[in-house]
Amino acid sequence: MTSHDTTIICERRGKTAWLRLNKPKSLNALTIQMIDAFERTLAELENDKTLCSVVVAGTERAFSAGADLKELQLRADGAGYESGPHSFVDRLNTFLRRLEEFPLPVIAAVRGWAMAGGLEIVLACDLVIAGESARFGDAHANFGLLPGGGSSVRLPRKVGPMRAREMMFTGDSYTSSEMKLAGLVTAVVNDSAVEDEAGKFAGRLALRSPAGLRRMKSLLLQTSEETKAAGLRMEQSEWALHAMSNDMREGISAFREKRTPQFTGT
Repeated sequence: MTSHDTTIICERRGKTAWLRLNKPKSLNALTIQMIDAFERTLAELENDKTLCSVVVAGTERAFSAGADLKELQLRADGAGYESGPHSFVDRLNTFLRRLEEFPLPVIAAVRGWAMAGGLEIVLACDLVIAGESARFGDAHANFGLLPGGGSSVRLPRKVGPMRAREMMFTGDSYTSSEMKLAGLVTAVVNDSAVEDEAGKFAGRLALRSPAGLRRMKSLLLQTSEETKAAGLRMEQSEWALHAMSNDMREGISAFREKRTPQFTGT
């Protein structure tokens, strides 16, 4: 499978789709063209019932250094970068919501810089495998900007309110080890092993039920915004639906027969 645009390369590896940001000369700086290509690729993938996960990767020097500032056009009155329908910020927000709400686990494989909009992509992913020399930062304060892709909402929920304030107010960059301690990064590995480790993690997910992974992801997204009681009711409802799936029946049969389950995603 190939993307509609060479700035995003999509490769299917078994039950995993690999999406690579491919603008190395600009450190994978985000443009509307790139965002649109990324979003179209996600739309093509989300209805594939055999898929178990997506890995998002950058290039050796950078995951993404953030928005291409040439895309941020000032309004005629000089009152700040363009807003409204179809603006860069509007398109970035729509894309990141789609990435966050993608129905299966999304793994970020991070080498080099993940700054500003690049960090916001990481924040929309479920799991993060980072190289030892990777650096993470909100960075908007360094250029007199505000986050436009959700940092003010997602960052406190991932790293806690105090660390989020520090990151946003200072614009400083942080190591992968620091971000692992803060709760943003899942695992830190040697730079050369980042994609291998992400592939191994995706390989583990490929042994799971695609239908089960979809329902788990849905529950995690929905219940995070609900009261405890409402969340528990949602879980019971999803359990009842999943109990009718072929994957659940196959899992129970495999357990009884002491064999590896063969899930179909149905």
